[in-house]
Amino acid sequence: MPSGVSLNSKHGTRLQPCSNQAEDQLSSTYGQDCSRHGTLSREPSGPAAPNEDLEGVDASRYERLKLLDLQHRQYTRKKLIHDMCRHNGALRFSEKATFSGFPNEQLANLIVDDQHGIIYCYVPKVACTEWKSIMIFLSESLKINGTPFKNHSDIPRDLIHSNSVVYLNRSHRNLMKWKIRKYKKFLFVRNPLVRLISAYRDKFEKKNDYFYKFLAVPIMRRYKNLFPPTSAEHAYMNGIRPSFSDFIQYILDLPDDDGSSFEEHWRQVYHLCHPCQIEYDFIGKMETMYEDAQYLLRILKVDHIVHFPPGTSNRTEESWIKTWFTSIPIEWRKKLYQIYEPDFQLFGYSLPENFYNNPAPIRSTLDIRRNG
Repeated sequence: MPSGVSLNSKHGTRLQPCSNQAEDQLSSTYGQDCSRHGTLSREPSGPAAPNEDLEGVDASRYERLKLLDLQHRQYTRKKLIHDMCRHNGALRFSEKATFSGFPNEQLANLIVDDQHGIIYCYVPKVACTEWKSIMIFLSESLKINGTPFKNHSDIPRDLIHSNSVVYLNRSHRNLMKWKIRKYKKFLFVRNPLVRLISAYRDKFEKKNDYFYKFLAVPIMRRYKNLFPPTSAEHAYMNGIRPSFSDFIQYILDLPDDDGSSFEEHWRQVYHLCHPCQIEYDFIGKMETMYEDAQYLLRILKVDHIVHFPPGTSNRTEESWIKTWFTSIPIEWRKKLYQIYEPDFQLFGYSLPENFYNNPAPIRSTLDIRRNG
């Protein structure tokens, strides 16, 4: 069992005589000071409280308080998932009872680093390129002339999204279940609406041969009654693309099933990562990416060999939601929220104020695209 108390369980914690686990105290979000409390074991009682005893930490007072804040952040996020999954009647999806209920193809986003005992569920448009490169670097799954990369930032982007990563679902089923139990597991999430805007900008506003051929062209034929050029280059040079409104209408028309009809860049996180069936040890968010990443690498005990870079300035921001959705009918907005409602609830996101109204835009979408 990974250190720290799992929140997707009917078990909570109780204290037993202390064992020799002092080195893991900082790694566990719910760890306790052995000198005073003992170690943790499970008993039906609900989630444990975050660690409030930091006497053994060799750090400044500010660092101790910051660590406590990060621990509490993790406790709050995991407790929310635990509570929502436990009372899953509030969530609008059919929950399979266990991890074993999923076929391998629905576990395709789980990446493994066997050297350090880590599993990462990647969510597209949530810094997954960076995290995939870190997983490749840690697992040494990609080598040049037999030599692994010395820095994850040196790995070419086209190799990051190839078969260089190690996928959990390529293991034997029993081994998969063992790794799920034993390895530390993490994922990063993002406001669902912001993630949609980011996906649209990346896949439709930029030249992309694959997305143009298999998605942009069919969308424009269906919703614009337009027969666009076959060349993605020609379309890009002439600004021929689906509008954001076309993209949203396309999503609304997808079958409401297990998420398999959704391309992974806009598939719901609960379909990609199954947080009610997999007990994640760490829940990161795009909105607090750098802080979360530094803390996670410390928990995983790899912060001495890998570092997460600061964010970029061109990131799609939450403040853009109102402007981008100005052209989207209110009824569409309500339907879209229903599609992503479990992600909103599981990960603690809320809609912007007056989202179901039609406020006048502060800046036009075109201005944002030019200056974004």
